[in-house]
Amino acid sequence: MFRSEDLPPADRLAAFDAFLRTCDPPMRVTSAAPDRFRATARARDLGPLHILELTASPSVIRRVRRSAPAVCAVVFPLRGTLTVSQKGHETLLHGQDFTFYDSSLPLRLDIAGPEPTTLLRVQVPRSLLPPPARPAGRLAGTRLPAQEGLGALLTHFLTDMTAEVCAYPAADETQLSAVALDLLAATLTHHLDGTPGPPPEPRACALLARIEAYVLEHVADPGLTPRTVAAAHHISVSYLHRLFRTRDTTVTALIRHGRLERARRDLADRHLRETPVHRIAARWGFRDHSAFTRAFRTAYGVPPREYRATRTE
Repeated sequence: MFRSEDLPPADRLAAFDAFLRTCDPPMRVTSAAPDRFRATARARDLGPLHILELTASPSVIRRVRRSAPAVCAVVFPLRGTLTVSQKGHETLLHGQDFTFYDSSLPLRLDIAGPEPTTLLRVQVPRSLLPPPARPAGRLAGTRLPAQEGLGALLTHFLTDMTAEVCAYPAADETQLSAVALDLLAATLTHHLDGTPGPPPEPRACALLARIEAYVLEHVADPGLTPRTVAAAHHISVSYLHRLFRTRDTTVTALIRHGRLERARRDLADRHLRETPVHRIAARWGFRDHSAFTRAFRTAYGVPPREYRATRTE
C-alpha cells in the first residue's frame, strides 16, 4: 500500500501522512527527523477484518477523528517497541504484549528506538463483536500478555494471516475470518471478565455460561425469546435479565446478534449464493424479512443483498 523508498527522502513523511489520512480511522504522523523518515505499509482484508502491517522509523501517529462506524482494533509489535496511549493509559509494548484500542477515543502511537518498528494492527467493526465483547473500551491502552493462552492464540493466528501473501479462496476466507472473529471476541471477553467490578457468584457465572451456550445453539428457532430461555433453565425472566447485566448486554441482544452473525456468514458463503436472502433470514429465526433487512443494515452498515454482492463476486 505504501513504500517510502519509492519517493524522494524530502517527500516521504508528507506522503505517508497523506496516506494515513485516507485510512479508517484517519491518522496523522509527525517525526522529529523528517529527512530520515522511512515507512512501509502492507494490508489485506480478511472478510470484515482489515489487517495492516506497518514498519516505520521513529515517529508519532495520532488518530484524527472518530471513525464511523466505530471499530475495535488489536495492535502489537512484531519487531521493536511501541507505546500506545489511550483512555489515560500509556502502555509500552514489546514482542510479548498486545493491546486493544477503540476508534471512538483519542489515540496516540509512539514509535521510538534506534531501528524501525514493525507493528501489526487488525481492526473490525465493533458491531460484529458479540455483546459480551463490545465494551472493549474498558481495555483500551491496557497491556495484555501474548505469551500463552488466548492472547498467544490470537496474536500467532493474526501474524500468520499477515505472513501469508497469497489470496485465499472465498470459502476459506469466510472460515478464516470467522476463526479470527471468534478468537478476538473470546480474548476480549476473557480480559473483560477480569476487569475490576463486583464479581458475580460462581454459580451465577456457570448458569450464565450455560444460558449463553443454549441461546447460540437455538438461535435458528424463531420462537426463542427471553421467556423461553428462562423457562428452559427454570428461572424467572427478571432473574435472567439480572444475570445479563453482568455482561453489559441483554439476552435479546445476544439472540439478535447470534442470528445476524449466522445470516451474515451464510450471505458471504459462495456455496449459498443461489439461496434467496429471505430463506437465509428465515433459516436463522427471522420471521419478517423487512425486520431482518433493517436489523442487518443497523448492525453491518449495508443491506444484506449489498453485503452478499461484495462477498460472493
